[in-house]
Amino acid sequence: MSKPKVAFFDFACCEGCQLQVYNLEEDILNLLELVEPVEWREAMSDKAEKYDIAFIEGSITRPGDEESLKDIRERSTMLIALGACATIGGVNKLKNNFDLAEVKQCVYSESAGMGHLETSATKSVGEVVKVDYHIHGCPIDKQEFAYIVRCLALGKTPVIPNHPVCVECKMKENICRFEYGEICLGPVTRAGCGAKCPSNGMWCFGCRGYVDNPNVNAAREVMDQYGKTIADLQGKLKLFGSKQEATDEMA
Repeated sequence: MSKPKVAFFDFACCEGCQLQVYNLEEDILNLLELVEPVEWREAMSDKAEKYDIAFIEGSITRPGDEESLKDIRERSTMLIALGACATIGGVNKLKNNFDLAEVKQCVYSESAGMGHLETSATKSVGEVVKVDYHIHGCPIDKQEFAYIVRCLALGKTPVIPNHPVCVECKMKENICRFEYGEICLGPVTRAGCGAKCPSNGMWCFGCRGYVDNPNVNAAREVMDQYGKTIADLQGKLKLFGSKQEATDEMA
């Protein structure tokens, strides 16, 4: 049986999620027994016309990028959003809170008029094309990536967590970050990272996006319990949650 042909593409991002794939080191060799990379700018010069699995890293910020993404989707059997920029728009969505012309001028100054810098509102990959699976995080968890690839190569459906980071924190017996006077996004953020930030002395930044149907009432109760306001919470949500539904629900 032939191996699934996989390809990697990147749009507006730091390409840190692809770096996590490299960080698998020797485990990459094990994955190569299951899949065949046929296009990957960071690793090879080969090109291909069709892909069994296309991994997309980065958010969509230019009209031309939307067309390129749609073309990749048409040539792919399965398309996977890789990392926060692709799954939820990432920190790039912060610009959607401002006038785009002002943002462009602020970033590019006298070069703002150059054609290739034409910009539009930032979108996640799923806001432009159909996405089959999401690999969350900023950056992604390399072991979760390997697990998902193995599942798909073997014809299995990967299980992607849909419960809050708080569950993982409790399993690790972490002291709640709210006890330190911080505002943590664990109550509304999708688990699967192993509660890395809270386990290492930081509040959850929400890089894995919201769980489906986040319990906003529970989040309000936590904020009330620790003397925090919804405005405080919304300020934290903007980093990875700009222009997402849960932000408005918590108003």
